Amino acid sequence: MGVSRRDFFKLSGSGLTAATLGLNLEPIEARAEDLQIRYAKESTTICPYCAVGCGMIVHTLGGNVVNIEGDPDHPINEGALCPKGSSVYQLRDNKARLTKPLYRAAGAKEWQEVTWDWAIDEIAKKVKKTRDTSFVPTSRIKVKEKVGTAEVEKEIEAVVNRTMGMASVGSAAMDNEECYLYQKFLRGLGLVYIEHQARI
Repeated sequence: MGVSRRDFFKLSGSGLTAATLGLNLEPIEARAEDLQIRYAKESTTICPYCAVGCGMIVHTLGGNVVNIEGDPDHPINEGALCPKGSSVYQLRDNKARLTKPLYRAAGAKEWQEVTWDWAIDEIAKKVKKTRDTSFVPTSRIKVKEKVGTAEVEKEIEAVVNRTMGMASVGSAAMDNEECYLYQKFLRGLGLVYIEHQARI
């Protein structure tokens, strides 16, 4: 954009007038304000919502989360975050968040707070009891076998070591290694019905 000679003199005259009259131009000057994260501690972490594993930078100040943003150096998301990842601060700063396990006895209307040790022990007892009552070590199955030129069907006793009394619905918040260990644990118990919540 060109400036004509006349416009140049107008602009120069305006600037000279403002300077000689002593106008204070400081309030008009553009100035960056201090950032909220200026004194915050910066930590890198992984988003807990799904198994994609997006990198995050979490800023904390005085023990409180003040900012969460995508990690630009992370190879998966390169600084981007989905809406769930952007709101991950609510996992900590949320009045509705449960911090202790709750238990409701059979037939009861109210939930009661229990300790983690008690809850884990109760779960372990129920898993053991269910597995013991529903465990099937062997099963009769039909197989085809070739005898000479003919195919013969016969029934055999096969080792199956399974339980049909329990099922598992996995979590998308687990990474690949956790899924592997969880799958090994479930197969060790003899579970057949193993599903994942992302498919439901």
